[in-house]
Amino acid sequence: MPAAAKRRRRQGRSDLLARAAVAVPAIVVALIVVDIGGLAWALLMIALGCLCLAELWRLLHRWKPVPIVGYVAVAAMCLGARYGGEHDVIAFALAAVPLLFGAVVVRGQRAGATVAIAGTLLGVYWIAFAVACSVLLRELPHGKGVLIDVMLGTFVADTGAYLGGRMFGRRPLAIDISPNKTVEGLFCGMVAAIVAVVLASLYQPWMTHGDALILGAAIAVLGPIGDLFESLIKRDAGAKDAGKLFGAHGGALDRLDAVIFTVVAAYFIWVSLLP
Repeated sequence: MPAAAKRRRRQGRSDLLARAAVAVPAIVVALIVVDIGGLAWALLMIALGCLCLAELWRLLHRWKPVPIVGYVAVAAMCLGARYGGEHDVIAFALAAVPLLFGAVVVRGQRAGATVAIAGTLLGVYWIAFAVACSVLLRELPHGKGVLIDVMLGTFVADTGAYLGGRMFGRRPLAIDISPNKTVEGLFCGMVAAIVAVVLASLYQPWMTHGDALILGAAIAVLGPIGDLFESLIKRDAGAKDAGKLFGAHGGALDRLDAVIFTVVAAYFIWVSLLP
C-alpha cells in the first residue's frame, strides 16, 4: 500500500476515534437527562440552546443581533413546553418579534436594524424552536424512547455518512457548501439511520415497524439537510467551525446541527402517529 494511502487511513481512524471521544460522552449525558426528564431535561435544552445561539451570533456578529432577546426566548419556549404546550411555545416565539423591536429602539439602532432583527430571529426560529420541540417530545407518551431513537439515528447516520464517504465517496454532494461530503456518503448515512431506528424499535413494543420506518426515513432525510444548512451559514460567515467547545471538532452547533432538524420532525411525526 502506498505511503500516502496508509497515512490517509491512519488519519481516518484517528479522526473517527476523536469524533467518538466527543460524541459518546455527550450522548451518555443526554441519555441520563432524557431518562430523568421533567425540569432537568428542559434546563439542559435551555443551556444547549443558549450555547448554540451564542455560537450562531458570533458568526453573524456583523449583523449586530440582539442576544438577550434570543436567550429569553429560548428559556421561555422551553419552560412553556415543559409546563404548558405547543400554544405556549408559539406564543413566546411570536412575542420575540415586538420584544426585538423594543430592544432595537432602546439601543438606538437605526442603520442595519432589519438585519439585526433577522439575525436574531434566525436563532429563535431555527434553534429555540428545536430545543423547545425536544421538551415537548419528552412530555409525550413514549417520548423518552422516541428521543433516544432520534439521537441514535442521527449519530449513526453521521457516522455512516463519514465512513461511507471515506470508503466509497466519489461524487461531491454540495461542493460549494461542504466540499468533503459525497453522494455515496449520504446514501450510506441514510441507510444507517433507517436500519438503526428499525432495530431499536425491536426493543420498543409500543412502536410498530411502520412507525419506525417513518421516523427513520425522516431522520435519514432531514439530518443531512440540517448539517448542510449550518455549513451554508458558516461558509457565508467565512468560518470553518461555529465554536471551539469541542476543540478541533467545533462547537455545540457543529455537533447538534443535524439533530436540530431531526428532533423537530420527530415531534410532529410522533404527535401525528399517537392514537
